[in-house]
Amino acid sequence: MKNDAGALSTYYGLPAIKKPVWKPYVPAYLYVGGTAGVCAALAAAAQLFGGPRLRPLVRRGRALAAAGAVVSGLFLILDLGRPSRFLHMLRVFRPTSPMNVGSWVLTSFGGASTAAALFGWPVAGVAAGVLGLPLATYTAVLLSNTAIPVWNGARRTMPLLFAASAVSSAASLLEMLPGHASERALVRRIAAAGKVAELIGAAALERELATRGPGPIREPLRRRASGRLWRAAKLITAASAVLELLPRRRHHEVAAGVTGTVGALLLRLAIVAAGRASASDPRATFEPQRASRAARTERAATLRPTVPQAANK
Repeated sequence: MKNDAGALSTYYGLPAIKKPVWKPYVPAYLYVGGTAGVCAALAAAAQLFGGPRLRPLVRRGRALAAAGAVVSGLFLILDLGRPSRFLHMLRVFRPTSPMNVGSWVLTSFGGASTAAALFGWPVAGVAAGVLGLPLATYTAVLLSNTAIPVWNGARRTMPLLFAASAVSSAASLLEMLPGHASERALVRRIAAAGKVAELIGAAALERELATRGPGPIREPLRRRASGRLWRAAKLITAASAVLELLPRRRHHEVAAGVTGTVGALLLRLAIVAAGRASASDPRATFEPQRASRAARTERAATLRPTVPQAANK
């Protein structure tokens, strides 16, 4: 039975899955964790390869990473409700659980980044930089391992998008801080590369969703509040990338940093809002599944060996 729009039927138009019950801290957690992870990675790279001229960048990156680790832990505890729930996740180590692995990464990263920021230990700085890379992307893996149609449908490109956006947001934050000319030039190049990669990642995510089936799975990124947030994130990030091309003046750098930060925040808000919207639309759950099943059936039919017919006598 079909509805008036000709779409396949659903269970009385009711959602097939529940919307995420996360609190409003979660988009902020996604932003802060990714930014802190890349700040630590940039500080570690500057420590290993930058020499004395980049020591101020090392100190700033370590300080931002440590602060981000603390804030990320607070956001996560607020979302869980009680600190004991966070500690319970550390009782075991389960590599198959993105949430469990992420808890261990965040805890280890917090210790290493804090030690590097407070005591300046080189080994701790390198450890924080190494741990910062999975911290910047594990949340994308966590989202894409759920049954939420938009998140699961973008499971290949979402980690790449989150990595690029984390580079953009970390460099944008560093752009707004003072520094000498050579340091600012390096940060600006990293910021420009991250923002271009973020725009490419957003386009790749849209293309991946287009391959998952009919329109409903893509609608949250085109319509309603989530669509407006998504378009605003891309537009502001593109404007920030253009600002990186302007002459090297301090107000241009600050404007690029502010717009890059806003774009990265809106991107996280759009991803979370799109997930909630797609969970509320039963078509986004049923129609891609049916399209995938039909495609598998069609492929099986084409690969099935044909039986030669007897020649007519």
